[in-house]
Amino acid sequence: MKHMTRAIRLLLSLLLLAPAWLQAQPTTAPTPPSDLTLEQCLQFALQNQPVLRQARIDEETNEATIRIGLSGWLPQVGINATGQHYFQLPYTVFPNAEGVNVPRQIGLKNTSTVGLSATQAIYNNDVRLALRTARPSRQFYQQNTIGVRIDVVTDVSKTFYDVLLSQRQLDVLNEDIVRLQRSLKDARARYEAGIVDKTDFKQAEILLNNSIVARKQAAESIKAKSAYLKELMGLTGQQPLTLQYDTVRLMQDAVVDTAVALDPTNRIEFQQLQTQKALQSAQISYYRWGFLPSLSAFGNYNAVFQNNNFGDLYSRRFPNSYAGLQLSLPIFQGTRRLQNLRRERLTDQRLDQDIIATRNRINTEFEQALASYKSYYADYLTGQRNLALSKEVYSVVDLQYREGIKTYLDVIVAQTTLRTAQLNYYSALFQVLSSKVDLLRAQGNLPTQY
Repeated sequence: MKHMTRAIRLLLSLLLLAPAWLQAQPTTAPTPPSDLTLEQCLQFALQNQPVLRQARIDEETNEATIRIGLSGWLPQVGINATGQHYFQLPYTVFPNAEGVNVPRQIGLKNTSTVGLSATQAIYNNDVRLALRTARPSRQFYQQNTIGVRIDVVTDVSKTFYDVLLSQRQLDVLNEDIVRLQRSLKDARARYEAGIVDKTDFKQAEILLNNSIVARKQAAESIKAKSAYLKELMGLTGQQPLTLQYDTVRLMQDAVVDTAVALDPTNRIEFQQLQTQKALQSAQISYYRWGFLPSLSAFGNYNAVFQNNNFGDLYSRRFPNSYAGLQLSLPIFQGTRRLQNLRRERLTDQRLDQDIIATRNRINTEFEQALASYKSYYADYLTGQRNLALSKEVYSVVDLQYREGIKTYLDVIVAQTTLRTAQLNYYSALFQVLSSKVDLLRAQGNLPTQY
């Protein structure tokens, strides 16, 4: 029996200490997959970005605020208990048989009252406001979360493309260094054979050194941009990040329908202003009908205990109960209600101007995003053709140089042209992908569900 009792106590102690033990455990950031596609980066960011988590917390906080306001429609029940002891009983005056007023003590020395009270609002302007603003307030915070999701998707997508651009630039520089090393080796061999002077391999060495420096700069740029991408995703700086992509898929994703008409109501900023208008309408209605009375029902039940002997105080009960209605009507408030009504109407007019300005700004953003996309897409198509031509030219010039037909200067020009065409092509590709993100956001069609 004793062992069983000890076991029960030990189990209860563990159950009581479990919450504190769990809270004391260190929280570690989630680990992403080894190779991340853009979709996986977005999924991870939408789950772990602190700003988005804050937006969800704001939603829950607002929901609690709504429930606090709506609780005024529910019955308000409370218990009150009092106890008092008279050192000197109060006096009152009673006329005696001769009509002479004679003072007499009344009551008992010990008194205690336990009361149960309940009130129910039938109409109240404050709780009516809470009821009217519940839905638009909830909608406003949901829209705020959607706006944060749009920002996260936009920033992560564009940074993802920026990191890929730097990686592709690094690949191009690595390929260029391989070509330059081969050219340097060939130029040195031709110089040692007495075919050309030393300027060829000196120029090759200069170009190789410049490419090595550019590769170092590109590698450091990747580190900085990757750190920013990890910050946007909600990753700690120590966690590794490796990106995965399909060039063919990226080329397909670069295409977007530019004939889609702009609808400002698709933008979350416009929807938030419309929700603010609904909230403002509720505020105007609140002050407009502020002259109406408040009506509530109430009921009370009291149990009174009285006795001169404190030990026998609760030996006898004297109950009473009642119910009624309470009406409260404001008569004059120094024009405060009217001034509040005027202020809220002016705020509503200001929101109308905000809607007009936002509509104009959305149209401007759309035109700018569309123009940027079309410009970058034209550069991308031109870059594709130039890359193919530069590869062909370099192959021919390099072969002719080996056969002694072309000079090394022609090889340098062909190599530089090829490297420039490669860098321009990838720059145009990722710029058009980033501009597509801006265009979809300007249209209000950027996907946020991953």
